[in-house]
Amino acid sequence: MAESNGKAFELNVKQGEPTLVPPVEETQKGLYFLSNLDQNIAVIVRTIYCFKSEEMGNERAANIIKEALAKVLVHYYPLAGRLTISSEGKLIVDCTGDGAIFVEAEANCTLEDIGDTTKPDPVTLGKLVYDIPGAKNILEIPPLVAQVTTFKCGGFVLGLGINHCMFDGLGAMEFINAWGETARGLPLKVPPFLDRSILKSRNPPKIDFFHHEFAEIEDISNTSKLYEEKMLYRSFCFDPEKLQQIKMKAMQDGVLEKCTTFEALSAFVWRARTQSLRMEPDQKTKLLFAVDGRSRFDPPLPKGYFGNGIVLTNSLCSAGELLENPLSFTVELVQKAVKMVTDGYMRSAIDYFEVTRERPSLAATLLITTWSRLSFHTTDFGWGEPLLSGPVALPEKEVILFLSHGKERKSINVLLGLPASAMKMFEELVQI
Repeated sequence: MAESNGKAFELNVKQGEPTLVPPVEETQKGLYFLSNLDQNIAVIVRTIYCFKSEEMGNERAANIIKEALAKVLVHYYPLAGRLTISSEGKLIVDCTGDGAIFVEAEANCTLEDIGDTTKPDPVTLGKLVYDIPGAKNILEIPPLVAQVTTFKCGGFVLGLGINHCMFDGLGAMEFINAWGETARGLPLKVPPFLDRSILKSRNPPKIDFFHHEFAEIEDISNTSKLYEEKMLYRSFCFDPEKLQQIKMKAMQDGVLEKCTTFEALSAFVWRARTQSLRMEPDQKTKLLFAVDGRSRFDPPLPKGYFGNGIVLTNSLCSAGELLENPLSFTVELVQKAVKMVTDGYMRSAIDYFEVTRERPSLAATLLITTWSRLSFHTTDFGWGEPLLSGPVALPEKEVILFLSHGKERKSINVLLGLPASAMKMFEELVQI
């Protein structure tokens, strides 16, 4: 709950009736193939974008955004369809042309009253994204749900619920920017490349690598007991100076020749979280993170590829090894995981799913999702760039999000949730 003038503040949002926004022209019907990289991550990602322009006000916001949606869906027509299960038992899109769900809403306050939107707050921010009432599973939720909420100050928030099986972060960013271009009467900078069959599994499938991302780890540290405590959500800002200090710390023993900001920060956060959860020294722990495979495929995926071009890679070791060795040891594990992602590895991961249908296991695992390279902050529907944009909630308790922050986008906000006692320790460990 945000604080406003020292008093606890509750956001009230009055939602109108949901309507369907179909593509403005007739689009292709029939079944639309989703690759095995899309199958693994069929969760709803909820994000918000806050806009305010003194010149424009917000009276026409919902209409402009809704009309632009109907136009942009002509290019991105699978988003107007519905998810179903294929004859092979996999997710597939039935391109019905039914349309995206669109809701207009009004808030009882100004944008400033909401307080700090840089940290996930499912209760307050969740009111800005429409949830399908009574939906029992993702098949009952359209791939795209949008809500435009107007505020008393003349600002508005676009809240989106998008199924991750439709896009990865880069694809979603290209879509939202295309939607903004359409609203401003511009042609699409990056038209979508729709054919996902270029990522079909091989016949017969060929598994050439170990895929530890699917490994189920036994929780010998009984961390599930900790998770019975109250969950706290925090965001930690690492400015360029702090990020440089972490890199120096990783390099100081001369083991590494170089390391990136992502490698150093991931290693630093993985160690701190492992220690905060008080894992036993011989507890196995896994780090998972997504690597953008677009340029790593051979040939690279076409520009504007509509779908998931990311592959999960992993590092696996014991908590004792993580905490007893210098930071350079952990950074090296992260670097090896990045290097592992080649065309061969990604094709093997696609084939592995074809054969096993397994989902990555999150037991004793940390999953880092990086949004710091995504330029959602450039989305413009005619009201200028968003004052703020970001996720409403973290999809799972094991997920940590990296977001770029600040005017220059040089700082990184690390968002996470931990049990209360673990969060206290984590806060102390990340003080530099």
